Amino acid sequence: MKYAWIRDQRGYRVRWLCHALGVSPSGYYAWCARRPGPRAQENARLLQRIEQLHAQTRQAYGSERLWRALRQQGETCGRHRVRRLRQAHAIRTKRRQRYLRTRSTYQRAAVAPNRLAWPFVSPGPDRVWVADITFIPTRMGWLYLAAVLDMHSRQIAGWAMGQRADQALASAALAMA
Repeated sequence: MKYAWIRDQRGYRVRWLCHALGVSPSGYYAWCARRPGPRAQENARLLQRIEQLHAQTRQAYGSERLWRALRQQGETCGRHRVRRLRQAHAIRTKRRQRYLRTRSTYQRAAVAPNRLAWPFVSPGPDRVWVADITFIPTRMGWLYLAAVLDMHSRQIAGWAMGQRADQALASAALAMA
């Protein structure tokens, strides 16, 4: 640990740093020349496999799922070793936001008046339509779906999908109806 810190300090002489930390310069130079041991080499190889799997799974697997996937591929290692290597090298899962926040809680929209007097009976087809916009999570982000429903037949009269929930999306669904 001390030797690694000395190695990272480029602006100072090695002798001064060794004296300040109470280690010998010859010990530092021996540490620099030393090759990594078998455990360190195995950890480096295993870390490479962990990083590969982490990328293949789109950063979704935690340490236990990574460990299971490694075991299925024939690797022999412990679950806690995988966790320790992930933590030491800051390999973290990417958390998905499950629900999209479309409006802040302090921005309340005005409630529209009830003009249909719920519950009601629709007088006939294509006389009363209702519309709504919802969002669907996909791998590429959020997909917005606008739908227009005929209240008499309870069938979708028109729909449209788009990248944004805006007036153009609602107009496209209404035009299809």
